[in-house]
Amino acid sequence: MSDNHPTRCDLMLFGALGDLAQRKLFPALYQLERANLLAPGSRILAVARPAQEPDAVRRQLQESLRRHVGPAEFDAAVADAFLARVAYQSLDFRDAEGYASLREWRGDESHPLIVYMATPPSMYGVIGRHLKQAGCCDPHTRVVVEKPIGHDLASSRAINDALGEVFDESQLFRIDHYLGKETVQNLIALRFANNLFASQWNQDHISHVEITVAESVGIEGRWGYFDQAGQIRDMVQNHLLQLLCLIAMDPPADLSADSLRDEKVKVLKALKPITPDRMESHVVRGQYTAGTIQGRPVPGYLEEEGANRGSGTETFVALKVEIDNWRWSGVPFYIRTGKRLPEKLSQIIIHFKPAPHYIFDPDQRHLANNKLVIRLQPDEGMSLKILVKEQGLDKGMRLRPRPLELTFSETFEAERIPDAYERLLWEVMKGNQYLFVRRDEVEYAWRWIDQVIRHWRDAGEPPKRYPAGSWGPVASIALITRDGRSWYEDA
Repeated sequence: MSDNHPTRCDLMLFGALGDLAQRKLFPALYQLERANLLAPGSRILAVARPAQEPDAVRRQLQESLRRHVGPAEFDAAVADAFLARVAYQSLDFRDAEGYASLREWRGDESHPLIVYMATPPSMYGVIGRHLKQAGCCDPHTRVVVEKPIGHDLASSRAINDALGEVFDESQLFRIDHYLGKETVQNLIALRFANNLFASQWNQDHISHVEITVAESVGIEGRWGYFDQAGQIRDMVQNHLLQLLCLIAMDPPADLSADSLRDEKVKVLKALKPITPDRMESHVVRGQYTAGTIQGRPVPGYLEEEGANRGSGTETFVALKVEIDNWRWSGVPFYIRTGKRLPEKLSQIIIHFKPAPHYIFDPDQRHLANNKLVIRLQPDEGMSLKILVKEQGLDKGMRLRPRPLELTFSETFEAERIPDAYERLLWEVMKGNQYLFVRRDEVEYAWRWIDQVIRHWRDAGEPPKRYPAGSWGPVASIALITRDGRSWYEDA
């Protein structure tokens, strides 16, 4: 994984004129060009339905790069060099005969082909079969697909079966973009390169863990997709469970893809089922109503443009998750995620147990547990909350909490923090799967999520309301306070 030499490859990008490609993928590829990480001779074929001239598509991409790349990082000469690599092919993805033009573009090249499917998952099998029939693929082809894979275990298996008919598991790169974030990767370094933490990372020393992924935005025009998925499918099934796995997994034998993924699967298999009698104490689902965020009034979920006024889809989920294994027995993981919360925030809080014998001011005993705060966004970094003596002759041994702070943008000020998609595309080009999700990971995650959704459906209760700009339903506070704890920002 240390090989940082650019490797020549061809990239076919399906869905090249869609939002994901325009907002994330082409800007990420531009940044790789800017960093000299696209090898000479590497080519990109943008594939989409609209019939357009290649020059018109390049002009569109030029404008898209100007919008989505910061002014300080946009270089017209680099953009021109990058766009010179790009060709365009109009294609109806279901038209098998149309794939002959892709085979013609590919030619008889010996370097690897990367196929990126920025399309609905229902098209993955279709595209794969037609590529194979057209002779575009070989055993060295790498295929990137976006999550979520399906909307439940059964649909996930159907999609993976369709991909498996054409490609070997070693060729599949299932993206969860959270795994490309610099801080998420640093979880591995933090835990396994620092014995200070590695030796304390268990039920003997940690009382509980919080994971919060908050969004201040609403559904941003994604009503058709989101109302079918809901927050638990959209965020918990992939992003939050991946974060939980990285926090909770045992040390892998090495940093190879399967060693890391084997340990994540063990965590997913050890998740304690949430039975119907535990739903009220372990699960909260909510839906935002009208409110105010940063001084601006915003509509409720049922008032969004195109809304189904009778929708019972959740926009907020809080869960108390327990892991049935030796390392985490008795340690709850409180996870929550929602839309229209006060701020955009992704963070993990590790709460360490206090020392068994406390000798300081009894009134300050509530301060006596250290916390490790891992910030994924907006300001990536880590902060260890420790207690120190207050300064001054008249303070005695009064304690004060203070952070040991590591903010990536300040510590590595000479370096920009790469976007997650830059890292993930770069790893695909190198053929490294360690930041990508294996089929059994996807299926074990769905199996656990499906039982929660099934209990919701059987109970027939609507989601609890919360005003936009709050931290979710009142019941989400009760979920943690009934254990004598509180969410980090409340504490």
